[in-house]
Amino acid sequence: MTAGTAHAAREHHELPVHEVLLVLGADLETGLGEDEARERLEAYGPNSLPRRREHGPLVRLALQLHSPLVYVLLSAVVVTVAVGEYVDAAVILGVVAVNAVVGFVQEQRASAALEALADLARTRATVVRAGVVRRVDSTELVPGDIVSLEAGDKVPADLRLAEVHDLRVDESTLTGESEPVDKRALVLPAETAVADRLNMAWSSTLVTSGRALGVVVATGAQTEIGRIQAFVGSAQGVETPLMKRLAVFGRWLSLVIVVVAAVTFALGVARGESAAEMVTAAVALAVAAIPEGLPAAVTITLAIGVSRMARRNAIVRRLPAAETLGSTTVVCTDKTGTITQNRMTVLRVVVVGEEHELADAPEAEVRPCLVAGVLCSSARLREPRAGVVEAVGDPTETALLHAALARGVDQRVELAARPLVDEVPFSSDTGWMATLHEDPGSGGRLLVVKGGVEPVLALCGRADRGGALDAAAVEAQATTLGDAALRVLAFAWTRTELDRIPEDLTGTLGFLGLQAMADPLRPESAAAIAACRRAGIQVKMITGDHPRTAAAVAARAGLAGCRPPVVVTGADVAPLTLAGLGDVLERTDVVARVSAGQKLRIVEALQSRGHVVAMTGDGINDAPALKQADIGVAMGRNGTEVAKESAAMVLADDDFATIEAAVEEGRSIYDNLVKFVTWTLPTNIGEGLVVLAAIVAGLALPMTPVQILWVNMTTAVALGLMLAFEPAEPGIMTRRPRSPGEPIVTRHLVWRMVVVGLLMLVGAFVSYEIVLRTGATLEQARTVAVNAFVAMEAAYLVNCRSLDGSVRRVGLLSNRWVLVGGAAMLVLQALFTFSPWMQEAFGTAAPPAASWLLVLAMGVGLLAAVAGFKRATAPRSPTAAQSRRA
Repeated sequence: MTAGTAHAAREHHELPVHEVLLVLGADLETGLGEDEARERLEAYGPNSLPRRREHGPLVRLALQLHSPLVYVLLSAVVVTVAVGEYVDAAVILGVVAVNAVVGFVQEQRASAALEALADLARTRATVVRAGVVRRVDSTELVPGDIVSLEAGDKVPADLRLAEVHDLRVDESTLTGESEPVDKRALVLPAETAVADRLNMAWSSTLVTSGRALGVVVATGAQTEIGRIQAFVGSAQGVETPLMKRLAVFGRWLSLVIVVVAAVTFALGVARGESAAEMVTAAVALAVAAIPEGLPAAVTITLAIGVSRMARRNAIVRRLPAAETLGSTTVVCTDKTGTITQNRMTVLRVVVVGEEHELADAPEAEVRPCLVAGVLCSSARLREPRAGVVEAVGDPTETALLHAALARGVDQRVELAARPLVDEVPFSSDTGWMATLHEDPGSGGRLLVVKGGVEPVLALCGRADRGGALDAAAVEAQATTLGDAALRVLAFAWTRTELDRIPEDLTGTLGFLGLQAMADPLRPESAAAIAACRRAGIQVKMITGDHPRTAAAVAARAGLAGCRPPVVVTGADVAPLTLAGLGDVLERTDVVARVSAGQKLRIVEALQSRGHVVAMTGDGINDAPALKQADIGVAMGRNGTEVAKESAAMVLADDDFATIEAAVEEGRSIYDNLVKFVTWTLPTNIGEGLVVLAAIVAGLALPMTPVQILWVNMTTAVALGLMLAFEPAEPGIMTRRPRSPGEPIVTRHLVWRMVVVGLLMLVGAFVSYEIVLRTGATLEQARTVAVNAFVAMEAAYLVNCRSLDGSVRRVGLLSNRWVLVGGAAMLVLQALFTFSPWMQEAFGTAAPPAASWLLVLAMGVGLLAAVAGFKRATAPRSPTAAQSRRA
């Protein structure tokens, strides 16, 4: 039977090993031949998860044009070409092209960053081929390969285990189970769930201790994680709040512009104007009213925010997701590796009845307990890499090795002085592990035991240094440590002449002491969580760990502030309806012992209550919830590829503090977008009103369509886009999150924009009429009107650097790019006004020298008027300010 029919009728976990080998055409001793392995690789393909199908470059570029405003601009191109205004058409088309290219390039950069992370995840495997043990790239494995596993290995494919020696595997990435699983080479019932198949080792899980030999039964997309990836690929993502707001805003703005342009055309024709002239006027009005720079501003502002986030270790895969964190109302975070360091660490040692912090413990007193921890261990220290000594094995045992090394006890030295003679592995039945060592110093041997407090105390008849053992006192100390969510191990030893470890050790050992460990908080976690709470963002811990452990970590991290955290379990919430779950979650800080399906329901329940949810995760089991969340945040270092592919953002350092930094950047991004909209819409409204007023009054246009395009294009780039570089305003992380349903332009900002638009209308017409009545030509008057309009836009830009306060609040020089843009605008307007070739292209002429005072007066006047309007409408209290900005 060939490998292709590997489990046509029955699963591998329900078959004896010899039948699995027969089905796969494999041999446990010699493995596959090289030719057979090559043929199977061609048949099954490489052992890697299929990449998500991305759109081709042309399609991705075309998708950058998917916007109602862009559609109106493209329609304007068609109309302007039809009436022979080729310069206008070229300028509009150039703006559209710039928008598309910027968005395309940024998404390419994000994809490249993710590809680099994916390359880091590749691993090597130890395989038997043609009777020879060799190391190969994991992508070369095929069904039937015989793979050897040791502590520290990443399981390279789905394996049916054939030989097992104390193997423990961390399957948290697949099942969410935080404790390593003991594996056995036995036959299991057909109905056994994936998480309980102890005779299988799953791809992408991690061997923490022991060793084993297994046969590959599935590779690539056929593995368990491949099946989950396929499920995630069929799920639908959630549109970001920014995209929802922009879509609504764009549709309404486009509709208003088209209607007003059509009414203008009809009004002119009804008054006897020629249809050709009215087409030009309607196009001028549409071009004036459309904020051509908005798509570019959105893309560039997001791109700048993405770059800032990348510098703070947050890699954003899709541009709109950069802003979503700024809208977040709830962060659902994992515990291990995100709030904590994902590294068990010995914190306290109890010897001679006294409890000590590891760093402060007297060396002479704690050394025997530390030596016992490195001798009675399956973990081993590796040779230093880049100056750092690594430990391989179970996280609990590696913590003991690192703790001892920190106090000068090196396992390699101790084992060299006391070679291992015999070993009894840890058993859940006995609750302890024992090792027997040569002890040249005593002329005999040293028997060392490590395990749970009660099982070890049952083996002890005395304290190590003689005297009575107060077992009750030791148990009381262990209980106190356990209540603080510390994992406690007990140590004992005795000298003996035996060659083997006896079966019964009861009462023969001398008690040494206790070592208590935990996964410590990341240094920045507590401060980052506090910052989120001040920002009005709820932080909820969603974890597969024990409720007591999760509660203790949540308390240390300040997840619930000063009060004890409220904890529920997956079993508590399983029977609840979606509405009931949402009610419970509003009052809950920690959900412990939670499954992958429950994580998904938690996200859905919070979203059903109107929350914008950020969800962190690293495991394969987290992928559905990551995709469902408004923004999924995957771990870059320890996260699986499935999790990264499902997420909108990847943390390069797996740190919760990076999420808090990204929230700040997201809020700053949204602020800057609102600032640009608040700046650009009044200018477009003013231009549109100038055209409309001239048509209604039957006057010549103060600014021609091509001049309006010049103003829109140059000011959007040289002035408006400089707002994208604005730093975060003071107090940005003390505001409440924005309401998900809030429009981009609030009622308060609408009033401001109407006032500014009217002021610009008056300023442009007054400048135009004054110069025209002094005897200047039409071209000179229009040139002054254009320069006055630009001066008013520049003045208004200064006001828009802070939406509520004066520019002094953000600092005159805090954004040097505004000064650079202003200087660039001066140069461009000088060329527009005085350059002969631009005079010919845009119909301009050098105005009288005195008119420049008029231009300056218009700019200063608008600056003073808007400052006065902001003071008059300023919120009366900090609470009102927050509610307005929220």
